[in-house]
Amino acid sequence: MSENRYTKEDIIRLAEEEDVEFVRLQFPDIFGVLKNVAITVSQLEKALNNECSFDGVSINRYGELARTDLFLQPDLDTFEIFPWRPQQGKVARLICDVFNVDGTPYAADTRMVLKKVVEKAKRMGYVFKVEPECEFFLFHIDDGGMPTTLTYEQAGYFDVGPVDFAENVRRDIVLNLEEMGFEVRSSHHEKAPGQHEIDFKYSDALKTADNLLTFKMTVKSIAKRHGLHATFMPKPKSDVDGSGMHINMSLWDEEGNDVFYNANDEYKISKKARQFMAGILSHIGAITALTNPLVNSYKRLVPGFEAPVYATWSAKTIFALLRVPAVMGTHTKLELRSPDPTANPYLAFAACLAAGLDGIEKELELCPSVDVNVSAWTEEQRRTLDIERLPKNMCEAIDALEADSFITEMMGESVARQYISAKRKEWDVYRRQVTEWEIKEYLNRY
Repeated sequence: MSENRYTKEDIIRLAEEEDVEFVRLQFPDIFGVLKNVAITVSQLEKALNNECSFDGVSINRYGELARTDLFLQPDLDTFEIFPWRPQQGKVARLICDVFNVDGTPYAADTRMVLKKVVEKAKRMGYVFKVEPECEFFLFHIDDGGMPTTLTYEQAGYFDVGPVDFAENVRRDIVLNLEEMGFEVRSSHHEKAPGQHEIDFKYSDALKTADNLLTFKMTVKSIAKRHGLHATFMPKPKSDVDGSGMHINMSLWDEEGNDVFYNANDEYKISKKARQFMAGILSHIGAITALTNPLVNSYKRLVPGFEAPVYATWSAKTIFALLRVPAVMGTHTKLELRSPDPTANPYLAFAACLAAGLDGIEKELELCPSVDVNVSAWTEEQRRTLDIERLPKNMCEAIDALEADSFITEMMGESVARQYISAKRKEWDVYRRQVTEWEIKEYLNRY
């Protein structure tokens, strides 16, 4: 990791110069949901000395291991002032690691999980860089202030205003992100009415995971200022495409060379890139439990839409799980197309990197590319090529995660146990529900 751009003294000085009144000490729970403790600027020096504590026991599936207070250790590099908050008495934030009272890392801190895998990559001579493509919906809010799934626009892919009603909302989001240091690559209307995408430049895995939490918070905050609700729910409406979070990955050596690039290969991918993809494919069931964490996630991973359903790779079709985008210059990246934006980015990135490194260490052979939409094939055709289907639901994904000792060991025993336990409970609650579809389909007929 690079050195901090700020010292403690820099942050105290900036807070004073910029009239910061409140500082949010933020951290992710095991599901990647942002939590925070807000302090006044008078407590900032104490926070920067790692002396701010909190009781994590009441946080769902987070504080089960906590026997005493937990302590927050701010990452100085994450200091940012929220541009959409008041300009007098400003609000800033610091993303924190979580520690026990004895100074040891807290076992349920998923930011630390990613740090460990990144450190392993560093020992192998690699830097892992990630560029997410995050989609979301903008919906109207009802008279009670609660979100709906209503949108009055009918815009589609890459449409512009006045057909795209939310052009100015996206503009406002982008300007706020750029004011916080994001390099926004592009923004556009997606395929479904009310659906949008904003892409920002790749960075190292930890910074990108931090940026994703900030990105989602910013999108929701700015949308609310425009009287809308932003949701990253994977499939809020059954008859349109869901929201994905394609993960573009690249591996760099210590000299700044792209390890995945090979000028002499047909697709410009190196042997290590093939091994990296083979590693991901070999653990894809368990990875899916982390990249697609909700019951609703699997309503998106179905045939008939652009989300992948089968574990294939290709440089020629968007229907593959792993895609090799066309190369510009000497930069090759690999695109995993199954994840959705509800994933905990620390666990999702850690799983992809760990599995990819496993493929490199074991020199795994990559299966042949499949350059067509295999969802249109018969089951017999897919079986002939031994093509694996992604888990059909959250229960199957959690079964795959529990059976994959490599991924659970990467997560750490406590995170894996709590994550699996919480998701099994979530599945049990879901499968007991009687849905509107069942009422309409069966009540009168039987």
